[in-house]
Amino acid sequence: MKGNPRLKRLLDYVIMNQRDARPRWYVRMLAPLYQHRSRGSKIYGSVRMDTPPYRRFSLGRRSVVESYACINNAVGDVIIGDHTRIGLHCTIIGPVSIGNHVNLAQGITVTALNHNFADGELRIDQQGVSTQPVSIGDDVWIGTNAVILPGVTIGKHVVIAAGAVVTKDIPDNSLAMGVPATVRKSI
Repeated sequence: MKGNPRLKRLLDYVIMNQRDARPRWYVRMLAPLYQHRSRGSKIYGSVRMDTPPYRRFSLGRRSVVESYACINNAVGDVIIGDHTRIGLHCTIIGPVSIGNHVNLAQGITVTALNHNFADGELRIDQQGVSTQPVSIGDDVWIGTNAVILPGVTIGKHVVIAAGAVVTKDIPDNSLAMGVPATVRKSI
């Protein structure tokens, strides 16, 4: 496909609704066939699963994605570990890897996507997007309305305070808070 951009555009058109930026209804009907959901995991019915089949989505054992969340792997894989809870109204845009025993409170945004805007002669929507993977380690708690931006790695056993905006890596065993988030103490 990499050698044939016309075929790639055609397949993208067949799979993705270009206006709504989500898989077409007939693709979403087939989601249980290509999404990996482990034993005991649950995705509530109101969750918006924008997961086309050409990227990986995996939900670990006994993990939960709560109501009104949005999961989008159109530009990169979304991997969620075991015993992890994605809270109400969270948004996750891949490529994102979330570890085991992670708790995301309500209204959190985890995004690996940025819109390009460097060329002042072109509209922003004509400049494409860029991605930088986000990685969240095991045993992490992220507070309500926090924002995790592209390229960030959050270590193991970390607490991110409510409302924090994480723009840089957070090391293991840390409490981070603020805008932008900074490490306030070791835990």
